[in-house]
Amino acid sequence: MKWLFSIAFILALSTLLFGGDILKTGSKAPDFELPDSEGKIHRLSDYRGKMVALYFYPKDFTPGCTAEACNLRDNYDALQKKGLVVLGVSFDKPEKHKAFKEKYQLPFPLLSDTTKSVADKYGAKGTFTGFLFAKRITYLIDEQGNVLHVFEKVNAGNHAQQILDFLEK
Repeated sequence: MKWLFSIAFILALSTLLFGGDILKTGSKAPDFELPDSEGKIHRLSDYRGKMVALYFYPKDFTPGCTAEACNLRDNYDALQKKGLVVLGVSFDKPEKHKAFKEKYQLPFPLLSDTTKSVADKYGAKGTFTGFLFAKRITYLIDEQGNVLHVFEKVNAGNHAQQILDFLEK
């Protein structure tokens, strides 16, 4: 009985610490205000009337995150032709995003969620060996600000094609 209480306590605590549930298709995407690598503030509401690919990723300059960002960069024209705005979000500071964007010539904004509040609203907070990071998850948000699709299993090296394949359906 004691172990059952311990498990229940740990699950309740982890929900408080590590964020809410992943948003469901059809739900309203929460608005946010986040700075990009240049300090410019971006709000989801700024993009009403456009479809947004809001992708959360763990950390700048790591192998998987670099592969994902470069794959989106390499297919950016095709994504734009489908009417998509691409926004990347991690817990990194704007200065680190700036170096990452410059090194890999990324054409889309990288937003800094240093307070982790946006990741919390989107169910995009995760842990690994005790470290808190943004989960690798992408939300497609329609022109009215609703969740069109959630990519929970992102293929970092081919994520743009995952998005394009969904949009072709």
